[in-house]
Formats: sequence, structure tokens, C-alpha cells
Amino acid sequence: MALMETSTTGGKKALHYPRLDTVLRVEKILKESDEPIAKNEIDRRLEKKIMRQTLNLILEYLEESNKVITLPEGVLWIYEDNISKGLKNKMNKARRVM
Repeated sequence: MALMETSTTGGKKALHYPRLDTVLRVEKILKESDEPIAKNEIDRRLEKKIMRQTLNLILEYLEESNKVITLPEGVLWIYEDNISKGLKNKMNKARRVM
């Protein structure tokens, strides 16, 4: 998903894509928060500052992938790993077939 800019002809063109490390840093901040967190607070907690459009694009992606929900109070991480411990153990013990 790219940042979009509307052209005079009504079409859209990409400005740039967020880097994976930026998406992962935003995810980490949201995962570590126990309560909804405002966009300004996310921006303050990032080591490197990012453009607001980039943050909005990342949050839009996370919401579309059902990892976060946007509330009036802020953004809240809702994704849980659904793989049980038993299944993880079996996967670790399984043989790789090529």
C-alpha cells in the first residue's frame, strides 16, 4: 500500500512505501501498550520520526489486517497469536520434507 497523491486528472500516484522496519517499530509500540495510544504518542515513542502520512498508512494497513482497532481514545492492539503451545511443540518436532 503506497501513500497516494491525487493528480489533476483524478488518478492516483504513489509517493512512497513505508519500510518494513518502520512498520515493525509501530507494531512493537502498539503491542507493548496496555491501553489505547494516541497517534501523537506513537510518534513520540518512535526513535526515528516519521511523516504523519506514513504513520496513517501503517495504521490503516494494521487495521485492515485486523491487528489494531481505532477508538476515540486512540489505537489499540487486538491481534493474538492463535497457535496453541501444543501445536507449536509439534511443529518444532516435525521433520522437514523436501
